[in-house]
Amino acid sequence: MTHRIYAMPFAAIHRAYINKVERKGRSQAELDQVLCWLTGHTAESLAAAVAGGVSVELFFGGAPLLNPARSLVTGAVCGVKVQEVAEPLMREIRICDKLVDELAKGRALEKVLR
Repeated sequence: MTHRIYAMPFAAIHRAYINKVERKGRSQAELDQVLCWLTGHTAESLAAAVAGGVSVELFFGGAPLLNPARSLVTGAVCGVKVQEVAEPLMREIRICDKLVDELAKGRALEKVLR
């Protein structure tokens, strides 16, 4: 089954993440640091991916090096436990969502990055 989110431009998701964290008093720089930690992107390659209009599927599929510590991310996003998501790409998206949620809720950046 292919989810609609896979084909969405990552730039749209990134903009939604920025809006979410800024409403809660966090910065885009902190968000980008979390995304770079998760995916192995540099600030420049993250900006290029956002500007290039790549899909969510290509963004995560083409990530330079997914952080091995992402397996430590647990908890629920929208009632779905991250660690129980079977589909690998959807699990990566949920992990990303969980990290952004933690950042937006005011958790210290050092703890968000485990």
